[in-house]
Amino acid sequence: MKPTSNSKKPIVSVIITCYNHGYYLPKAIESVLNQTYHNFEIIVIDDGSIDNTKNVCLKYPSVNYFYQVNAGLSAARNSGIKYSSGDYLVFLDADDWLLETALESNLDLLIKKNEIAFVSGGHELYYEPEDKTWFVQKEVDKDTYLNLLEGNFIGMHATVLYQRWVFDTFKFDTSLPYCEDYDLYLQITRQHPVIHHTGLIAVYRLHDNNMSSNYSRMMKYALLVISNQKKHLVTSAEKESFLLGIAFWKSYYSKKIYDHLCAQLYSTLYNFNKEEIECLKTNSPMLYEKFNTKKNQFSKDRIVLMAKNAVKNKLIPTKIFESIKKLYKKQIIDSPTIGKINLGDLDRTTPFSTQFGYDRGGPLDRYYIENFLDENSFKVKGRALEIGDNEYTLKYGGDKLTQSDILHIDESNKQATYIGDLSNAPHLPSNTFDCIILTQTLHLIYDYKAAIETCYRVLKPGGTLLLTVPGISHIAQDQWSKYWLWSFTDASIQRILQEHFSEDNITIKTYGNVLVASAFLYGMGLPELKKEQLDYHDPHYQVIITVKAIK
Repeated sequence: MKPTSNSKKPIVSVIITCYNHGYYLPKAIESVLNQTYHNFEIIVIDDGSIDNTKNVCLKYPSVNYFYQVNAGLSAARNSGIKYSSGDYLVFLDADDWLLETALESNLDLLIKKNEIAFVSGGHELYYEPEDKTWFVQKEVDKDTYLNLLEGNFIGMHATVLYQRWVFDTFKFDTSLPYCEDYDLYLQITRQHPVIHHTGLIAVYRLHDNNMSSNYSRMMKYALLVISNQKKHLVTSAEKESFLLGIAFWKSYYSKKIYDHLCAQLYSTLYNFNKEEIECLKTNSPMLYEKFNTKKNQFSKDRIVLMAKNAVKNKLIPTKIFESIKKLYKKQIIDSPTIGKINLGDLDRTTPFSTQFGYDRGGPLDRYYIENFLDENSFKVKGRALEIGDNEYTLKYGGDKLTQSDILHIDESNKQATYIGDLSNAPHLPSNTFDCIILTQTLHLIYDYKAAIETCYRVLKPGGTLLLTVPGISHIAQDQWSKYWLWSFTDASIQRILQEHFSEDNITIKTYGNVLVASAFLYGMGLPELKKEQLDYHDPHYQVIITVKAIK
């Protein structure tokens, strides 16, 4: 039976689990002590720490401290349940903290709703190395069980306030070293209603020792947890969400692993985790091949650089360097002597074309834009909105579309379904579009931040923004020249998008190299460069930046 508290002010048990995080623990404890709701108890479960965890707790008389031999996070949380006496329970990790209205906000939604198993909210991500914060506020538009099958929309356990009766039936699975909270959410929401809101409840601290930064193991257990639900699936919607969830976790953690491996290329620790390599190979062959290509190129570049420095410092004879040049002749391009560069046809101060190459076989930038849209064509579906016209929507959406809308600033455009400026478009319906295609337009909008805010607002939860912006480019010499206001970089676009989209839901790529950038500025056309020249990527010469952002 589900018990009901008779107290006018029910007790909330805040269970803090700690394993060698005594350094962070005071912040967690004080965040509870500073709550606007005061009827709580604090329970710290020390899971076998060998640091100063106990001494920290002894400084706070109101903290109930319990020590156990190290048994893992699930066991520590189960111990916290056993020692607690509250009508409602919150689980807080020692390196995170609650915002001051956390208990009050969640309790207001859950109190007197005994049939609701838990309430969860939004959270902040705090990246400690750079002292940077951003918000994670995900809206849920359908059955919470289906949403959780497709991915963990809750994200941070401390945002969840549980009814005590939940733990008469459910416990944390001690066989799971990771994703034990995700496992519990799935079990509960399969049987009971829950509430989710986007109000900010807690802060998740990202630092070097986070458990969740072990991406290959996180993927393994996320897939295990969701696979455990397979035997319970009944409806076609559940089965579809299950398949979407499998695909999501593979894609999500493969991208994390790829980014982590690429970052190691540029660090002094050129030592790759074999488990990560194998995980990437198994779950994302495309990213695995992409990483290998980048690694091989980077290795050759390092060898060449070391050889050049060795010659310069007279550590090896020139003859040996010439052998290395021959071995890597495709990778080495010597700089001509100063004053001896042959400019050839480029020895001019005017471009070959001022039409972006349209008059020379087609623009170079369209090669990257259309490849990007082709790679993400599976996202062009349902009801789609394109700015200016719907050529790309129809080309890449095809029979996956249910409706194609056009937003145009000129009311004389008879094909447009909406007229207006994307940065000021209150008439566009919220939470409506499955996909927005916004190519080479953001640089023409003065208030580009408001335009991105509009895109976020009108996308359905789970909807996708496919965005391209110019980096290195000349300014148009037609009617658009007076509106050409901005150029972007991957770093600037990342910051702009993160004001609304979660970092985990943003994928940014850059395209170009010094040859492509120069050719584009000169107005050369697509047929005038070879495919291998177009495909060579140098992040320091960003001709085009592409973004896939999911709400």
